[in-house]
Amino acid sequence: MQDNADEWVMPTGNYANHRYSELDQINRDNVGDLNVAWTFSTGVLRGHEGGPLIIGDVMYVHTPFPNIVYALDLNDSGRIIWKYEPKQDPDTIPVMCCDTVNRGVAYGDGKIILHQADTTVVALNAETGAVEWKVANGDPKVGETGTSAPMVVKDKVMIGISGGEFGVRGSMTAYNLADGSRAWRAYSMGPDSDILVDPEKTTHLGEPVGKDSGMNTWEGDQWKIGGGTTWGWYAYDPELDLIYYGTGNPSTWNPSQRPGDNRWSMAIFARNPDTGMAKWVYQMTPHDEWDFDGVNEMILSDQEVGGEMRKLLVHFDRNGFGYSMDRETGQLLIAEKFDPVVNWATHVDLKTGRPQVVSKYSTAQNGEDVNTTGICPAALGTKDQQPAAFSPKSGLHYVPTNHVCMDYEPFRVSYTAGQPYVGATLSMYPPEGSDHMGNFIAWDATKGEIVWSNKEKFSVWSGALATAGDVVFYGTLEGFLKAVDAKTGEELYKFKTPSGIIGNVTTYVHGGKQYIAVLSGVGGWAGIGLAAGLTDPNAGLGAVGGYAALSDYTALGGQLTVFAVD
Repeated sequence: MQDNADEWVMPTGNYANHRYSELDQINRDNVGDLNVAWTFSTGVLRGHEGGPLIIGDVMYVHTPFPNIVYALDLNDSGRIIWKYEPKQDPDTIPVMCCDTVNRGVAYGDGKIILHQADTTVVALNAETGAVEWKVANGDPKVGETGTSAPMVVKDKVMIGISGGEFGVRGSMTAYNLADGSRAWRAYSMGPDSDILVDPEKTTHLGEPVGKDSGMNTWEGDQWKIGGGTTWGWYAYDPELDLIYYGTGNPSTWNPSQRPGDNRWSMAIFARNPDTGMAKWVYQMTPHDEWDFDGVNEMILSDQEVGGEMRKLLVHFDRNGFGYSMDRETGQLLIAEKFDPVVNWATHVDLKTGRPQVVSKYSTAQNGEDVNTTGICPAALGTKDQQPAAFSPKSGLHYVPTNHVCMDYEPFRVSYTAGQPYVGATLSMYPPEGSDHMGNFIAWDATKGEIVWSNKEKFSVWSGALATAGDVVFYGTLEGFLKAVDAKTGEELYKFKTPSGIIGNVTTYVHGGKQYIAVLSGVGGWAGIGLAAGLTDPNAGLGAVGGYAALSDYTALGGQLTVFAVD
């Protein structure tokens, strides 16, 4: 189904996470003539991440908490065919660290799969909305929540978990699509039997990980509340039969309380989807001191690096480095900064895979209760979950980025189940001398180089879309949908939607006409001040002060806007 460009059948466009469409009816010559074709109010405020699915003549739209799903009839002016609105305990909301977002639904075998905020995974009949099965993936009472989009691989549904700021131990779980029974669960840290690695066969940069790799870089039992949550995007290579995903920050944010590399937080896993067994793993940020979650999407392509064709995995990490790896072996080929202001490390050693940390910006070396200033990027990273796009036509990646730095002061914190387990005070701001907080860039992953870069006033928190029409689309926090030339970055079109865009741009064909669709509804980590009505500059894990000016440009909303060329 993913090969039918008229539809959009999974949140990331295809298993390789390209977010690319072969459609070219809308192109660089006529994109300036886009108009709004129709709109739909979701009836919910807060941050609208993710995007709709289009399957046949039906569009499936999701919302933040309470996680409503609508099936809309594209043949009848978006008539609501069915609506599913789960009843969830509102006590789930306070344990959602960075807004009440949801990144989308998945489709498989006539079912729409939703991962609710309260961690319930529910399979809905795609035609009627009837619940076919549901299962609890976690427990909000201990801080486990659901914000990620599921991914259906063969006969299984892949589901991660959120809650790293509450001392949750991250995991990836596979449920059987037919009935919701659990097939396997792989934790991010713990004994080999929990993390599903073979100490001799599972490798890290070509070397066996060895016995108890998920425990022996932790002090005592700290791994049991170790974080490493899995709330980002997942990829699948059918030829190699491997799924790929990243793990988040270790708990707590105070590095002094968890000496060691804290494996396997901040890591990329390659696993067999049938058994969960890991083939290889790579840790981007050992002993994280800055909250640089590694959950961002893995983009799979076949490109030439150093004169040799490679099966690439490209990953734009929160830590500011763009990684190009051999997805078959886990070999690290390229690691370069995708924002020149990144300063916490000088470079990544390609042999050891370790970033070379600059002492001045090391919150661990500077110690508890010391405010380390001027760290770039901020905790929300040079890129957070907002997914990049890859165009096989241009060979370039198109990356929405944050151009933001921070001050970070760790402090001692004790663990209580269901309570925040952060242990750091943050403030965020643009880099010194900079007048903007975001860039939208084109990146050559075969060289590790920026090809072009467009400044944006605020972080670009929207997912990109590349098309065969040589146009790339993205949204801005002020609420603009923008279209730019894939080769040059020249702005070709913009339209202001009712609220800030943190959703992912989608395209499809209906009735012979190509459409562009995007959710607007400001929120997410960058927009948490607006979304939750917060005013303390240090609130929202430091984001409120950094994005205070956003309220001058947009307001809360929840709307789908669909565009077409008349």
